[in-house]
Amino acid sequence: MSQNILIISSTSGNNLSLANSLKEKLDPLGNESSILNLEEYDLPLFKPNVSAPEDIITSLLQKFNSADGYIFCSPEYNGGMTPILTNAITWISTAFPNWRDAFNNKSCLIATFSGGPGTRFLASFRSQCEYIGLVVMPRTISVTSYNVPKDESILKSLKQLMMHI
Repeated sequence: MSQNILIISSTSGNNLSLANSLKEKLDPLGNESSILNLEEYDLPLFKPNVSAPEDIITSLLQKFNSADGYIFCSPEYNGGMTPILTNAITWISTAFPNWRDAFNNKSCLIATFSGGPGTRFLASFRSQCEYIGLVVMPRTISVTSYNVPKDESILKSLKQLMMHI
């Protein structure tokens, strides 16, 4: 049975390249996948008294709701998560009463292309994902300009995700 996996990239640079690479490895395994580049969504910075354009936030929620699982590709910024990723999740979680349907019991894999190993991002984002109801895979993917994981390791991570969807 084919699964719909949404690959979310926080940036248009290295993490989008990582997302495309993961999609190329994932699709031959019999899944449908699509890439969502958060930089293409003109979401304002979340503030309690500010509204996001309804069409943009609704489109984002529809993509999340239709996914069976996720791969998040994001760099580590200042020892944590990128603001654009946190902002998108915050808009989803505040704009819709049934927002948890987009996350509850769906599985995700966390990946990063960072200047360093990205361990602080991987740990902090894991915590956030678990909090919003996602089932986070124990394996992660960490890419740097001096350390690219072997294809075999990446395939194991992708197969682990597919087994849980």
